[in-house]
Amino acid sequence: MDSSFLFFPFGNDLLVAALTARDPSRLPFYVLTASLGSAAGVLLLDLVARKGGEEGLERLMTRRRSEYLRKKVDQHAALALGVASLSPPPFPFTLVVAATSAFQYPRARLISVVLAARILRFTLVGLLALKFGPRILRIIRSTGFEWFMAGFIVLCTVGSVFQVLRWVRREPRKRTAIARSQS
Repeated sequence: MDSSFLFFPFGNDLLVAALTARDPSRLPFYVLTASLGSAAGVLLLDLVARKGGEEGLERLMTRRRSEYLRKKVDQHAALALGVASLSPPPFPFTLVVAATSAFQYPRARLISVVLAARILRFTLVGLLALKFGPRILRIIRSTGFEWFMAGFIVLCTVGSVFQVLRWVRREPRKRTAIARSQS
């Protein structure tokens, strides 16, 4: 569910590559599960962004950028989603999904485009892992990589907690502002 509020760049890519290098016969299973997990994360993000709408999106970016995204979503939403789904970090994938959801792009199309593009992306990652499998396994088994991954996991955990807290703290302010404007 790396495509939701969690901060784990390259998470699915690393898993698909490592698992495929260890057991190449299960590549289709790894691709499917990584893609479905990513689509599930997009669904969670879609539910929140769709509810917040354009007003919620404008809290994350300037009005000018929001208007620019609105125009692009209206014209080329499927293409933008496809490119974002194929692109590695630091491409703002979450922002593209949030924008398309906030602008009410049909949910079924959103999930379909993301799922298809993620299947392609993870298939390409898996095929690279097949080609470079022995090298990948040597790197994975090294002490330096283990330390790197431990630090990376800590960074991702802290980043995820920060993202969720930031999101949770914005909700009460929004409700307070709405209540004040109605009274």
